[in-house]
Amino acid sequence: GLPKTHNQAVNALKADLGKACLQNTYWRCAELGVKAANSATHAILRSQDWAQVRPEWGLARNAALIIGPRSATQNLDLKGRSFLHSYDWTEDQNANALTTILTAPMVVAQWINSQYLFSTFDNVAFGGGNKITKNITGKIGIMQGNASDLMNGLPLQSIFKDDNTQYHEPMRLMTIVFAPKKSIDSVVRAQALLQKLFGNGWVTLVCIDPELNEQLVLQRDLTWARFQ
Repeated sequence: GLPKTHNQAVNALKADLGKACLQNTYWRCAELGVKAANSATHAILRSQDWAQVRPEWGLARNAALIIGPRSATQNLDLKGRSFLHSYDWTEDQNANALTTILTAPMVVAQWINSQYLFSTFDNVAFGGGNKITKNITGKIGIMQGNASDLMNGLPLQSIFKDDNTQYHEPMRLMTIVFAPKKSIDSVVRAQALLQKLFGNGWVTLVCIDPELNEQLVLQRDLTWARFQ
């Protein structure tokens, strides 16, 4: 059998996840304007109710990706707007892990951010329109009713509180990295994909350098400046 320490760790993790679930569903209900005696139960029922056109806002209002130790953000209320990626630069002297994070999870975060950005700017041209009247078409997109252009973005209800009030705030992704500038710079210089994302302004890269005790931002010409 498994050692007792393993079972204790699993039980502790389950308890922590239970607390996180309650806190998250309580916050979600408040965002949705719902007063529920048991927020977790209400959130589950709402997610299964096809009559709810806005059961959840998912990743709406996403704004940043933070790459660093959890201790740096654990006392902050990020309001559900940041992706978090645990990273310890002291255990990554050759920056291999940082390379993987910036070229994989960060790229996915940028895809998500971009989809929300354009779907909010123009929901008809880049989004999915009203989900109440949409039809899945050929497994490659959706249409409004039985006659519209093919649409493949997010539905109106994923980004608006109501038909006229935005819930998502469209902005390009900011990535914050807790690591020495020299390490981040070496990764960017070696990756053409990152040069395109940062150089074309699709992602703003901020470095919090623990060695220099400075906050720096990577400009579009790939030089660094003090972050203000």
